[in-house]
Amino acid sequence: MNPQLLNSPILLRPSSSLPPTTHSTKFLNDSTKPSTPPLFLIRAAKRQNPSRGLQKQPNKDLSRILRTEAAINAIERKANSNRYNQLWPKAVLDALDEAIRENRWESALKIFRLLRKQHWYEPRCQTYTKLLVMLGKCRQPKQAGFLFELIQSDGLEPTVDVYTALVSAYGLSGLLDEAFHTLDLMKSVSDCRPDVYTYSILINCCMKLHRFHFVKGILAEMSYLGVECSAVTYNTIIDGYGKAKLFEPMENSLMDMIESDACNPDVFTLNTFIGAYGNCGKIVEMEKWFEEFQVMGIGPDIKTFNILIKSYGKAGMYEKMGSVLEFMKKRFFSPTVVTFNTIIEAFGRSGNIEKMEEFFLKMKHQGMKPTSVTYCTLVSAYSKSGPLHRIDSIMRQVENSDVVLDTAFFNCVISAYGRAGNIKRMGELLLAMKERNCKLDNITLATLIQAYKKQGMIEAVKELEDKMISDEENSGSLQKPEMQVEGNMIRVYCTATDLN
Repeated sequence: MNPQLLNSPILLRPSSSLPPTTHSTKFLNDSTKPSTPPLFLIRAAKRQNPSRGLQKQPNKDLSRILRTEAAINAIERKANSNRYNQLWPKAVLDALDEAIRENRWESALKIFRLLRKQHWYEPRCQTYTKLLVMLGKCRQPKQAGFLFELIQSDGLEPTVDVYTALVSAYGLSGLLDEAFHTLDLMKSVSDCRPDVYTYSILINCCMKLHRFHFVKGILAEMSYLGVECSAVTYNTIIDGYGKAKLFEPMENSLMDMIESDACNPDVFTLNTFIGAYGNCGKIVEMEKWFEEFQVMGIGPDIKTFNILIKSYGKAGMYEKMGSVLEFMKKRFFSPTVVTFNTIIEAFGRSGNIEKMEEFFLKMKHQGMKPTSVTYCTLVSAYSKSGPLHRIDSIMRQVENSDVVLDTAFFNCVISAYGRAGNIKRMGELLLAMKERNCKLDNITLATLIQAYKKQGMIEAVKELEDKMISDEENSGSLQKPEMQVEGNMIRVYCTATDLN
């Protein structure tokens, strides 16, 4: 299940983009120098300067990020007290908006509880909708259900947007029965009939869960109710069939889209088609459909070229990768970071370290900053081809950059040192993960287990396997890993925190 459904541009309701929470609430006037190896440099820098490692964003400078972080933490600390019911509205609402934007659902719910205690608070369905959308992305259906119950206790009548967000929250978590039940509730309310966006989101959930037999019934119901499919609906269906490698129904859906009077194929449809065939190595079909869409007057975008490059790379057709780059140049398309990452990955996967490094240098010479994905690709290639000493060089580059390190990056480096049997380095990386608030996931644990088995560390393997079982049993709880290093033994403990 993909927790980014409502984050996708094609599934956003254009007529109801939600304003900041501040617009939906009534205000009343309220009067030592490190000498350790490179891996330890990451940890030392993190302790000395907490802001290091944060990557600047186009519309958000570093100082604003830090101010916002401090604001969220300050408001969150007051959420558990009954004394704070006359806080300045802007501080609370800004903190709530930022927590929602960053998908920090626990913080958002705490701040929302504090918001409801304020004497100036006036409930709005828009605020609830934003929270439900966030909970859907974070796969928290139980919390979404509790929040929906609060709406009525606040004296509000749920709107179409509220119901649609709840449908998404259930559907994204695989609870299709609850999602369809919510749809039935909508149909029973005269002013809340489901619209094309509600149905598109439900279809998307069904496609991601491979419940294709539901789609036909949903389309029939839409037709009966007079709800016309939009480009979003068709693209959602085409994308679902394409990812499932069901090419015949994918092409049939395209024909239905073309024959309909409501919408036409677009560049998203093009990218879906060539991506579906290219990922499966069906290069002939991919090229055929690329030409077909050109005939239809649908031109490529930069994502189209990135898909072509990735498909040719997976097929080992490196000359055609170069041809795509030349074609881009003639069409005045500049390669992006994703383009270079794709090329670097293709050569790294094939073991062509020289070519991989050539494009890595070209990427930097063109003024593009490598990302965590770039460094992951380099580390993975070096790990497979043997020159492990180059991984230390990569770590030094990361240390001197402002790239945001995530769990995927650490998993990649831990795996590389695990293959080499370097348990000490793995321990250092685990500590660096903890200090950068990167949570362990099942990939981390599986990598550790595999490395420990090779070293005959039976006790450590048993503890990690028990933790994986515990995580699965407590999947409804937030897992906060705490790590200790005892000699060469890395012990992982986990404490569960109630979400309510």
